[in-house]
Amino acid sequence: MAWRRARAIFFCMAAALAMAVGAGWPPSVSAQVANFHPCNAQPSLPICLHGYGRRIAVQRWGATPEPLDPDAVAKAPLVTRDPAGEIEKLKSTTAFVQDMDTSEVLFARDADVVRPIASLVKLMTALVVVEAGLPMDETIVIDASDVDVPSELPSRLAAGARLSRADLLHLALASSENSAAHALGRTYPGGMTAFVEAMNARAAALGMGDSRFVEPIGLSNENVSTARDLARLVHAASRQPLIGEFTTDAKYSIDGRTFRNTNMLVGRPRWDILASKTGTTREAGDCLVMMVRLGGRNLAMVLLNAQGMSGSRFGDAVRLRRVLDSRMAAK
Repeated sequence: MAWRRARAIFFCMAAALAMAVGAGWPPSVSAQVANFHPCNAQPSLPICLHGYGRRIAVQRWGATPEPLDPDAVAKAPLVTRDPAGEIEKLKSTTAFVQDMDTSEVLFARDADVVRPIASLVKLMTALVVVEAGLPMDETIVIDASDVDVPSELPSRLAAGARLSRADLLHLALASSENSAAHALGRTYPGGMTAFVEAMNARAAALGMGDSRFVEPIGLSNENVSTARDLARLVHAASRQPLIGEFTTDAKYSIDGRTFRNTNMLVGRPRWDILASKTGTTREAGDCLVMMVRLGGRNLAMVLLNAQGMSGSRFGDAVRLRRVLDSRMAAK
């Protein structure tokens, strides 16, 4: 019996390796190696070239993480003597900064290009839930449809978990939990169809004429918007105290588990963030929206489709802040 079991294991392992080779994985790497992933040996594979693909590789198979953008580190300086050089270093396809009190646009690059926006959608999800006046202490049970959303990253919430609507909102905003966002939409009066209709109605009311929402999570590429529209959204969201509180909470613990904010700028000294949300998919790239208080002004900052090293969207926020600070100091 022992030799039969050993032979079966051998053939299973051989079949797994053959599948890996057939999928384009390097044949010189053994699938038995701890933390095996093709990105470790063949970084030119498509999944390894994009920040989202790399993140999947790191979390699922232990691939070597990307280096962190040096301008995204905690000790990165917030001043510059070369604003033009900072602009040249921006990694985001779209970048937009607007004073929301005066409507003055302080920086714009491709501000009106319609793009997928990934989990930035969750800001609209939160806005609809909060403005509907739904009871935040109501208990909601996570069901299979919440957990089985088509994400490459597994849910940290299990089917059958019981959480308050406030807990779900907190998790959807701070740590971008997909299952939490889905549960918020599913339990909206009238169900998911009514919720999506409410999202689009709210977008129209905000003047987001180039935006469209099809679900509350952000996994669909049919959720689209522009940087100019997203500035309106994050501004409206920042006016809701609960959204401001949850999106600027560095970490949140529930049932003995700690969930951390996906915005690494939250909680840093000299960053007065009023509201924020991150988003990441292959098609949308790495995205970031924030309402920040800078130089006595309330600024909406939007960065879409950041490429390059890990944390480039946060590095871009630092680079834009250097540019803005230099301009304000010159006045």
